[in-house]
This record gives sequence, C-alpha cells and structure tokens, in this order.
Amino acid sequence: MTDQPNANSDQSGAVGTDRLGPRPLERPAVDQQQAAVFGRPHGVEGAFDKLYTPAPNGNGQKLTLAPPTPESLAEAFSRPAGAEGVRLQRPLEASGETGAAEDPLWTDTSDPWRDPAAGAVLAGPAVVPEEDEAEKPKLPKGAQLSLPEVLFGRRVQPKALALLGIVALVIGAVGGLVGWWVADTGSALTGSATISEAEAAKERPPGSLADIARRVSPAVVSLEVVKPGADSGEQGSGVVIDPRGYVLTNEHVVTAAVGDAAAKITAVFNDGTRTEAKIVGADQKTDLAVVKVNVTNPVVMQVGKSSELQVGDAVIAVGSPLALQNSITAGIVSAVDRPVTAGGDNGAAPVTYSAIQTDAAINHGNSGGALVDSTGALVGINSAIRSSSSDGGSIGIGFAIPSDYAMKIAKALIKDGKVKHADIGINAASTVAGSSTMGAQVRNVAPGGPAASAGVKEGDVITKVGDHVVRDSAELTVAVRSHDPGQVVPVQLARDGALLVVDVTLGSD
Repeated sequence: MTDQPNANSDQSGAVGTDRLGPRPLERPAVDQQQAAVFGRPHGVEGAFDKLYTPAPNGNGQKLTLAPPTPESLAEAFSRPAGAEGVRLQRPLEASGETGAAEDPLWTDTSDPWRDPAAGAVLAGPAVVPEEDEAEKPKLPKGAQLSLPEVLFGRRVQPKALALLGIVALVIGAVGGLVGWWVADTGSALTGSATISEAEAAKERPPGSLADIARRVSPAVVSLEVVKPGADSGEQGSGVVIDPRGYVLTNEHVVTAAVGDAAAKITAVFNDGTRTEAKIVGADQKTDLAVVKVNVTNPVVMQVGKSSELQVGDAVIAVGSPLALQNSITAGIVSAVDRPVTAGGDNGAAPVTYSAIQTDAAINHGNSGGALVDSTGALVGINSAIRSSSSDGGSIGIGFAIPSDYAMKIAKALIKDGKVKHADIGINAASTVAGSSTMGAQVRNVAPGGPAASAGVKEGDVITKVGDHVVRDSAELTVAVRSHDPGQVVPVQLARDGALLVVDVTLGSD
C-alpha cells in the first residue's frame, strides 16, 4: 500500500500556513565569571559521566577508587589457591558433624525474667531476709564482780583502778568549782559586770576641732610676769607671729614689766620649754604689746583676714585661762565691729577699740591668746570679757582685737617700738537718751587742734567720720583711730538742727 501525501504539506516537507513553526531558540547571555566557576573544564564536552566510561575500543579512562592492595596483605587475607566459591564457615550438615541444638532462653518457664511472654508482676522489696531468732548464737552472760573482788581479788588491773580514781577526782573538782561560782555570783546585788567598750580610735578628719587644736597650740605660749622679790605675778597668753621669735600679746599682760625693767617675763611653750622674753614695744591705747623670745625655728601662727568674718562663723579661743596651759574653747562670732571700752583700773586710762564679740569661753589668762577661725588662721587677739560677777568669770561674752588692726599695730611696734595714733583734738561724750540726734557731743575743743582748725565748736554732735557712723563717744574714738595721722577726713556733725560736713586734717597723739 502506498502512503498518500498530507494535504497540508507538499512533497518537499515544508510546513503549511496553518501550522506554527518552532520558536527561535533563546540563549541568554552567559556571565563570564560564572562560566569560569561553574562551566566545564577546558577541552571537555558532553556529560561528566562519559569521562570514565570505557571506549568501545577499550582505550577509555577508568575511575580508580582506591590504591591497589599491598601484596603482603593480599597474601595474608585472601582465599587460598583453588578455594574460590568456598565460604569461610561450612554448615554442620556439609561437614558431617551432628549434635543437639541448644534450646532458646525463653523455653525455661521457671524464671519469668527469661520468658519474654511472662506478664508484669508487682513483687515485694528486695531485702535480705532476717535470720531466725532461734538460729542466732547466744553469748554467755559474764560473771558480776563484787567490790571486794574488784579491790582485793585482783580481777581488775591496778592501772585501771588508778585511772578510775583520777577520773573521780576530776569530776569532784569540777563540781566543787561550779558550786563555788554559783555561790559567789548568786547574790542579787553583786556579780561580774559586762561593760561594752567603745572603739579605741576616733576619726579626726582635717578641719575638726582636734585637728585645729593640734596645729595652732604650738604657736600659742603662756607668759608669766614676775617682779623681783614677788612670789607670784601676772599671767596671760601670747601668739608667735614671726619666725624670729616675736610674740604678740595684750599690753595689760606685761604692764608690770613695762613699768619695771627688773621684772622678768617667761614664755612657756606647749611642750614645756621655758625661755626668757624681752619687751619690744607696748601700746596702752590699743592694749597690744610685742615681746621677743630667743628660740630656734618656732611654730608660727598663720594670720587670717578678720574683715571677712561674719556673725555665726565658728571660732576657737586658744590660751592659758586660769593658768591652765594649752586650753581651747569653741564658739561662734556673736558680733563684729563692736566698740568696746575696757580697763581703766588702778588709775590706768581705759582702752577703746572695735572688737570681735564671741561666745567662746574666755577667762583670766586667755588675754593675749589666739582667736582662730575654722581653718586655724588667726582672726583676733583675746583681750577682754564682760562678766556679772566681781571675779570676772565667763558668761559667754568675750571680746578680741581684730587681727587686721592688731597686725598693723604689731608691725609698728616691731619697727619703732611705739605707735602713733590719729587724733581729732576734742573731748566728747555720748548724747543722752531722748536727744534728737544720736552721736558724740563735743564737750571741748583743743585750741589750735585739727577740729578747731576745721571749725568744729563745742556743743556740736558728730554723727559720722569718713565712712564710719558715730552713735556714741566710743565709736568716735574707733572711727578716728581707723585713719592715719595727717589724713584729711570728712566729718559730719549736727549744729542747731542742721547737718554740716567739715574736712578735718587728723593730727597725731
């Protein structure tokens, strides 16, 4: 039978117009880097499994999985010659050996552990069975010994008897001691005391009172002034202000030596060292004096600024009150710039100065000592107290000369042995209560003096000198002495109900 040609194709096999031809082969671009990593090695075409397939002519490559077996191992473990096809172990039937086969483990039903078909049974605990009391061996009872047999029958060794006696003596002694202790401490009023003791050491941080006292006490000395032939004398304190041995104190402490050159002044340091002191200079109007001691490398007091003190600041008074050397008392500043008039006993002129008021306890013997601030710096020279009794005991109101003013006087005394004070040339008194103007009323004017030259008249009331307000005669004295001789100072005064200001050129006393 002859095949007929397809109606949709011609004799040459071309595709008809009603059929779609194959799509063109799309070959995406190949990344050269990926082709270098994942492509076939150079010179290899086709599948990889054909690399090791033997060629038909027998010249193809073969895959070698392992190196050849060494000849020695092959000879030792290979089958002997002519034994190909023979197994390593022949069956018993083939060897002609016969014997009964061993029964399996689960054929023995007497042991459930060997029977895999046995059910689970809850049994009792695995404990060792107790022995029958009747089967236990019974020990014979020992013979009981009487006391004579123990002591005289030699049934017990003498060492054992001696040890027993020692034990009895020890027990008796302990019992006796316990009884004595119970009898001795059994009273309700007597017995041993249990005291809780504090730690031996205490913290003394820098800036504490103990630290300040330790630092400033060596710079404060006790001064003893004794006249020839006298059994006792005056006693006070002083402050070392210069390494050459200059000691600042109150004038009233060394008054006896100022008037009598034969009087002896002794300075006693806090370590007990005693040395003679000589007067360098004294100023009665400011109650300050300087003496000098011959010592080597003394401890010098650091001087602070009294002008920076404020009410409420902590201060410490250091000195020898009532002849008790190296004593300190602590308090606060009660007031500053307090005009104080002290002294005037035994015909001496009173002393007026602007003082620091403190409630730190100050007594006789503190005079000339140091008043230091919370840093240990000198801010005042203890000078006077106010007391309600004739003995002059401390009631918490003490006065000290400010260090700023005291150092000015001390430098002048060390340089010249004396001090010149500014003077206005008048005598004044405080105005009486109820006056229309508070101040210092002029009682008389020295002829040709500074006040007379400026036109001040008797009866005028001075209310201000420079920047200092004057409310009484003591403040007038303080205001005038705060300036230097020869200085021109404006003075405000009241006259006939009017306020006047005159310029006064201060003189010198």
